[in-house]
Amino acid sequence: MSLDHRIECLHTLKKIGYQTGTGIMVGSPGQTVDDLVRDLLFIREFEPQMIGIGPFIPHRDTPFGHEPAGSVERTLTLLSILRLMRPAALIPSTTALATLSGDGRMRGILAGANVVMPNLSPPDERSKYNLYDGKAAFGAEAAEGLAALERELNEIGRHISWSRGDYQE
Repeated sequence: MSLDHRIECLHTLKKIGYQTGTGIMVGSPGQTVDDLVRDLLFIREFEPQMIGIGPFIPHRDTPFGHEPAGSVERTLTLLSILRLMRPAALIPSTTALATLSGDGRMRGILAGANVVMPNLSPPDERSKYNLYDGKAAFGAEAAEGLAALERELNEIGRHISWSRGDYQE
């Protein structure tokens, strides 16, 4: 599917009432600063309800397995810019940030993210969804660890909303 067709699909979904999202994988092989600027301009124009942003992390079994990971600092900087651009947007602090930096998930929250998506899959099933090598796993990722996640968020002045998580202006 071409980029133009994907963008057309996003506009159609938004027009018929769906909450829409887009995002940036920071540090993807071949990505330039000009690419990032184009992404930011598209996000400004499109006004998505959710914006995913995280650093590229290579997986050994892909053509990009030998490429370097994206920058945590650049990801956090762009995350902050996106928060300023879209104050009400749902912006996750990704597991990819935590994979590259032990405190990456909380740094993402402090940089402007307002969503954490814990992995509630049973531990013995998680290996079936292996996006990249060395994926961070938290005790707080399992259903029984949500109390630990809540404590961690409370320590930085945040709280968990138990709502469905829909976008609200």
